Amino acid sequence: MSPPAAKISPLPNYVEAVLPVPLRRSFTYRIPETMRGAIRLGARLKVPFGKRSLTGYAVELHADLPTDIEFDESKIKEIIEVSDDEPLITPEILKLTQWTADYYASFWGEMLKASLPAGINNEKVKPKRRKAVRLCRNAGALPRTPAEKTLTEQQQKIVDLLTANGGEMLFTDVIEQAATNASPINTLVKRGLLEIYVEDVMRDPLGKADFPALDDFTLTDDQQTALDQVTTAVAGDAFKAFLLHGVTGSGKTEVYIRAMRFALDAGRSAMMLVPEIALTPVFSRRLRAVFGSDVAILHSNLSTGERYDEWRRIRRGDARIAIGTRSAVFAPLENIGLVIVDEEHDPSYRQHESPFYNARDVAVMRASLAAAIVVLGSATPAMESFYNAQSGKYTYLNLPERIGGRGLAEANLIDMRKVFKIAGKDLALSPELIDAIRETFAKGEQVIILLNRRGFSQFVLCRTCGETMKCKNCDITLTFHRGTDNLVCHYCNYREKSPRACPHCESMYLYFVGEGTEKLEHILARFFPQMRIARVDRDTMAHKGEMENVLLKFASGGLDMLVGTQMIAKGHDFPNVTLVGVISVDISLGLPDLRSAERTFQLITQVAGRSGRGKKAGRVLIQTYYPEHYALRFAKEQDYDGFYKEEIKFRQRLGYPPFSVLASIMIKHRVHARAMQNASILRRSLDAANIAKHCRILGPAPASLARLKNEYRIQIILKGATRRALRETLQIALADAESQGCDMRVIYVEIDPVNLM
Repeated sequence: MSPPAAKISPLPNYVEAVLPVPLRRSFTYRIPETMRGAIRLGARLKVPFGKRSLTGYAVELHADLPTDIEFDESKIKEIIEVSDDEPLITPEILKLTQWTADYYASFWGEMLKASLPAGINNEKVKPKRRKAVRLCRNAGALPRTPAEKTLTEQQQKIVDLLTANGGEMLFTDVIEQAATNASPINTLVKRGLLEIYVEDVMRDPLGKADFPALDDFTLTDDQQTALDQVTTAVAGDAFKAFLLHGVTGSGKTEVYIRAMRFALDAGRSAMMLVPEIALTPVFSRRLRAVFGSDVAILHSNLSTGERYDEWRRIRRGDARIAIGTRSAVFAPLENIGLVIVDEEHDPSYRQHESPFYNARDVAVMRASLAAAIVVLGSATPAMESFYNAQSGKYTYLNLPERIGGRGLAEANLIDMRKVFKIAGKDLALSPELIDAIRETFAKGEQVIILLNRRGFSQFVLCRTCGETMKCKNCDITLTFHRGTDNLVCHYCNYREKSPRACPHCESMYLYFVGEGTEKLEHILARFFPQMRIARVDRDTMAHKGEMENVLLKFASGGLDMLVGTQMIAKGHDFPNVTLVGVISVDISLGLPDLRSAERTFQLITQVAGRSGRGKKAGRVLIQTYYPEHYALRFAKEQDYDGFYKEEIKFRQRLGYPPFSVLASIMIKHRVHARAMQNASILRRSLDAANIAKHCRILGPAPASLARLKNEYRIQIILKGATRRALRETLQIALADAESQGCDMRVIYVEIDPVNLM
């Protein structure tokens, strides 16, 4: 008796696609006969949507229409084309983006679009290719006698050139070195002596950069203990999360690198996230020196072509280590064994535009889905991360001392109230800091000065009528930038020429109030004309490569002082820096945000860690009008445990995270009445969904920045006792609000917001 015939699965006739639009649903499309069997999950599809066509993503395939939903089959549209033979999005990334969209109450289609490198949907972005020429096998048996058709002198020159260069060269190089044109090459191709082929050229973000020499040194006992725990976990093929809490200069990076080497040797891949683009070239060079072409780099300062090529290298498996900023968490690595999040506390990991997500938390989930290990590293862990380590959710690893037995820099608070009393006016630089800079320079050592505010003056005030110059799009004062003679909004980038008279009363008495990094640079140059000073902020480092060049120049001793914003505060290792000055530290303490003290402590501790990393002792001078504040007192001592104990009591007393879960809902509209109308509908839906009172609802009320980018901003805050309570209340309320006519396009939900402004 013959065995039964194998059952053949019918080809799918329908595809579920999610689109990059603010809608929490997928759309069903019919697959044309010619495309059946050609679509795989994760592939990009061009589909009709209303009167336009969009790029969607295949997330499910059906042989028949789902029976649990009523369909009018006549209204189901066909897909237009399949963009990918090989899906750009892996099954793992499909699952991860779905979780991320669900967790952050966002939209799956938008999250999938965000997971791909910017510009990948742009048809102009294609692989870079170049023509090359090579000798055919029979090129060696060339005719030499007069009776045979011999080569011309120019053709022979080309053949000899190729022979001398191993048989193949770039097409353009042959033309240049043989001093010829394309005609004799094409003739040789027709005779079967040469062939022309096209090859892909990978655009390398590091180019021909010099890579640092590798130090092969023995780990400290603490480093070895931490490494052993991580590698043992990697070998165990099961998810585990570590918090690596190491003081600045304790050698966390070396633990990361050796753990990555272990993961690669075990046949798995590794990922490392860093918070700032400024840190990426530094780490990339170090990793490239260790791992060679196994390292791929992903961040927004790369050209579109470079991002595209690096992403393709990862997707093809040519690179098994990905390093990058926030969006690199979605890199299409296969078989991940290790995920590292350096400076895990940093707010830069938070995406502040829709779709909202925190790359640190997504990294933890990515490791969980891959049965991999995640290491969160910081000298100043986020309160939530340290709380998770204290409660046993994360395994705690500690590096309490700097390598080489070097002590932490000595820090002192300078009471600017006393400075004002003596000087009779506000001073940007205290006499104590000026003297310290002078002494440091005299010893041939370097200085870093931190002021976390850009521009020349904080705002412009009319002394006659008291008006300030404000942005026409935002409820915020404009910052004066002397270099361009512009007033600039640091939120929407609106700019106008600096006025010579008050636009309100035409008075000539304008007062430029406060200092930014631009003005501070001028003040320092006046005090220290002999010092070589560079400013590092988003105004001076706007172009590709500028940040890296300045940091390398400073590291090599080509500069004496760096002046900048928080871009210079973390991750950098300059052994000759022995003085760090912190100006106007009270700026961040004055923000209306539950994390203002935590951020201030972290920023000061991080920048203080740039001092004294070499053999010479370091010191830190912190100027403040509020020296009694506990964040400053503990930052002065670089005492994280002391700060945590003080801050956690405050959080628990007020029911703030980690003792509750927050969601910020922002309703934005150009018309204030429309914003309020939608906010009112949503508030009623939230109240109806919160019958059990598991959540506390605050608002609607104007946001701290009530108008930005010409939109009015109304805010509602939810505080849930548990994540489940918050999630359920929000899901029910959003669905109800939509049914009640709320315009969901103006609703922006942010789960676990890092600030409430």
